[in-house]
Amino acid sequence: MSAYSKVLVAVDLSDDSAQVAQRAHAVAGANGAELHLIHVIEPLSFAYGGDIPMDFSGIQDEIHQQATQQLSTFGDGQGIPAERRHIVLGRPEVEIHSKAEEIGADLIVVGSHGRYGLALLMGSTANGVLHGATCDVLAVRVGEKDKG
Repeated sequence: MSAYSKVLVAVDLSDDSAQVAQRAHAVAGANGAELHLIHVIEPLSFAYGGDIPMDFSGIQDEIHQQATQQLSTFGDGQGIPAERRHIVLGRPEVEIHSKAEEIGADLIVVGSHGRYGLALLMGSTANGVLHGATCDVLAVRVGEKDKG
């Protein structure tokens, strides 16, 4: 098995993102790989449908500005240079695949909440990334630990 040379870590900028980035740093460091960071903003029209006669552009711009600031702060804290931080608008799994191919990533690292039942059937970003990726995918289990 060859070493990874470019690792793309996808974060949602939640509290779990640091855990995902920590695992990506470990893999990248062990392989001497370049680490890239991506955050995908889903357009509000995806959530509310295209049939609502409202202009979401002002709200969408505000969301983009806040996410850009949060990604900058997060990237600084992780030691990832600005030129390797990517913020895009679209469906997360589609945009993550696209960026991975664009930069030549050979590993994508994503967080997974380990959903089951109906939540699993409805899908998750990690599941979408796994099933469409042309490179390896590492799903890092995040969120609430079992209380048993």
